Amino acid sequence: MAEELAIWLRNAVQSSLDESALAVGATSRANASNPVPDDPGKAPQFRKLAEAVLYGRKVVNTYNLVLLGVLLVFTLWHWAEKLALRKRWRDARRSAKRDESADDTWSSSSSTIEGTASPPDASIKKVDDVDETSPLLSTRSSRQESTVLWKPFHLLRAFLLYQPRPVPIIDKTLPTNAISLLVFAFVTLNLLYNLYGMTYELLYIFSFADRCGLIFSANLPLLYLLAAKTQPLKFLTGYSYESLNIFHRRVGELLCFEAFMHLVGMFIVWFFALRKIGFTLARFILNKLVILGLLAFLSYQVLFITSLGSFRKRMYEVFLTLHIFFQVMGLTFLWFHFHTARPYVGAALAIFLIDRVVFRLWLKATTHLATLAILEDGETILVSTNWDTSTRQSLLMPKSMEHGWKPNDHVFLTVPALSRKHTLQAHPFTIFSAAPTFHTNKEGAHAWFSLLIRAQGNEGFTRQLLDYARSQESANIRLDGPYGSSHALDMLRASDTAVVIAGGSGIAVAYPLLYALLCRTTTPSADIEGGSKRRKTKLLWITHEAAHHSWIPKDKWVELVEWGLEAHTPTATAVVGRPNVHSSLRSMIDGGRTGVVVSGPDGLVRDVRNTVAGLLCAGKDVKVQVEKFGW
Repeated sequence: MAEELAIWLRNAVQSSLDESALAVGATSRANASNPVPDDPGKAPQFRKLAEAVLYGRKVVNTYNLVLLGVLLVFTLWHWAEKLALRKRWRDARRSAKRDESADDTWSSSSSTIEGTASPPDASIKKVDDVDETSPLLSTRSSRQESTVLWKPFHLLRAFLLYQPRPVPIIDKTLPTNAISLLVFAFVTLNLLYNLYGMTYELLYIFSFADRCGLIFSANLPLLYLLAAKTQPLKFLTGYSYESLNIFHRRVGELLCFEAFMHLVGMFIVWFFALRKIGFTLARFILNKLVILGLLAFLSYQVLFITSLGSFRKRMYEVFLTLHIFFQVMGLTFLWFHFHTARPYVGAALAIFLIDRVVFRLWLKATTHLATLAILEDGETILVSTNWDTSTRQSLLMPKSMEHGWKPNDHVFLTVPALSRKHTLQAHPFTIFSAAPTFHTNKEGAHAWFSLLIRAQGNEGFTRQLLDYARSQESANIRLDGPYGSSHALDMLRASDTAVVIAGGSGIAVAYPLLYALLCRTTTPSADIEGGSKRRKTKLLWITHEAAHHSWIPKDKWVELVEWGLEAHTPTATAVVGRPNVHSSLRSMIDGGRTGVVVSGPDGLVRDVRNTVAGLLCAGKDVKVQVEKFGW
């Protein structure tokens, strides 16, 4: 009976994968102690296994529909928040204009009055403003009751925002509780698809292994979509690819786990069934179907290992090269490995080619002659160039650097002059200069572009660029971009107090945001708001050395301060150590709606997040946005 089950299982593998995939040949059949049924599919054991395999495929077909439903929820959430922020911004601007008009009227009417006159208290209602809707008693008690009712909501927001400390010993940086819960929900969803309707018997191990392979394939389009630089997810959710990179990594890790379980399951099938009917291990591995599967498995395992932070930081150029090569190899091997994976492989390959070739190497790539200047600290390069922007742009075509950029955008930089290998390498950097201002008559503007690049390590792209800049004052550069999200600027614009916190070269993120918030141009565009007298704009810039303050020219500092910036630049950490970010941030919040944007090392980001979480517990109206400091 066990021999018959093994033969039926062999035929099940043959039928569900490929009629010729695991053909045994007449010799094996002749040597079998029991005859092979003419139609093994009629055997009840085989029929149940085949039904389990087909049922699993029907279940997995609904997986991407569930993901689309989740995406719809986040899309509605994002656009509701975006519209609310825009409405608050417009209301704040109208209120500021009314206050400015009132101030002008008061000044002109009281200019001839001697003595120390001051504007009337806006908090005191005029008699004419009192009607039947005005409260007769103080509303303080009702506000206290409202605060108590909202306390659980504030605690929930604080819990979701809180970022735990790194894992001891391995020093693994953890995300916020909200991100961890989302990742946990995603993993739980996949485990549910792995186990739903599964029969827990050894005979059905092939069905489980097949299900793992299908889930691996079903997640491929999501993996490549999250990695794409030009993607619809930014428009739908408001988050650019760098903010979604943590989910890209988690999906990649899940795929490696699913591939491993698929591999283990198939080897168990060989050990308990195929081995007993004459399939040696060598014969099993050298089968075309199995070889292709193993090559696909190894390709994605190499992708995972070389994507680890420890490897990526030490050998970023090698990471880039291997990432592109093994992505193509993995998709190719998977395409020929199994036919049910081909729709997902085709979708993933299309996403990869459209993003990498059509957008990044063609539509969004521009070339410029740039000057290279080494700053005072001797370890930082300022890459600068300029050009006249173009207003000719189709709604269906992506925006390139020729059309300018928005505050807080970043680009991928290529410097072919460094070496032949650098011709194909692109490295991300935040745009240090203010976004170009477009006038209301839709005329183009002149773009002044600069990147602040601090050399890292003893070798690599940044160190080679620094060495090159010591002997050459200019170089041709290729820019791929712009990329980024406007969520941080939208949040700051809609706030009564805008706080920007930068650590070290995180000032490259802070300066364009501050310029956009404070710039008082006569004809501001939709991207450059112009300064508001009502909003308070504050900066906390923490540097390691005092020489780093030279990264922003003195005239730019004076300009921002004259426009209303309240700048806090503590003594360099090399002299006095790290400042108390907790107390510094609390002292910068004056009440009302506050928006906080932070860009810097992981420790600074965690301190800011957790400080804001404490303020949320106290019922403060504070929001925080983290801008990526490194890739």
